[in-house]
Amino acid sequence: MTPLLLSVNIDHVATLRNARGGIHPCPVAAAQLAIASGADGITLHLREDRRHIRDGDLERIAAEVAAPLNFEMAATEEMIGFAERLRPHACCIVPEKRAELTTEGGLDVIRAGAPLAASVARLRAAGVRVSIFVEADRAQIEAAAAIGAEVVELHTGAYADAAPDARAPHLARLAAGAKVAAAAGLICHAGHGLAYDSVGAVAAFPEVSEVSIGHFLIGQAVFEGLPAVIARFKALIAEARQG
Repeated sequence: MTPLLLSVNIDHVATLRNARGGIHPCPVAAAQLAIASGADGITLHLREDRRHIRDGDLERIAAEVAAPLNFEMAATEEMIGFAERLRPHACCIVPEKRAELTTEGGLDVIRAGAPLAASVARLRAAGVRVSIFVEADRAQIEAAAAIGAEVVELHTGAYADAAPDARAPHLARLAAGAKVAAAAGLICHAGHGLAYDSVGAVAAFPEVSEVSIGHFLIGQAVFEGLPAVIARFKALIAEARQG
């Protein structure tokens, strides 16, 4: 199988910084260290309420980090404007609710309809690769392809959050979703909630070409250091691909 890429989500470095209200720890420095430690790209989510990543973080990382940037965003006029101006490597369109602690599920592409299709068209016209964060559901994946997305990122949260002995049905659904994505001509990514004990099974899907990992990775870095955690994830991914 082809190598699988690891994009490191640095949102929660900003969460820690914002808890004190100062400038440390610096998300830009974290992004640079992640790339120096073997990460293949950086993911960040600029939310409407700016609860972690701020405008300046996005602008600096786009300018100062020499690696593919995946800008997670709601399909709002404000965020599309950011993407059109900064032109990151990729944008991943996600659902966003003010009250949620984190993204709770995939975007309902079918319900979003024509406005979402227009957002995808604008992003692609700006030279940005468009991904949509979806559940592993055939109808949603095929709808993403129909409106012009190039990538889908499968929501792995239910699988990752389940007890180990209850993961099999979630994993089977993800495997089927990855096959649907490939059949629809989409690049397939996966992410949300993945940790040491859950990343391998997803990395083993031949259709998945990238995983995005943030909360566990940043939290574990408190104990092991960011380079060590990235190295372990890269090793787990490589082992899964070889197996």
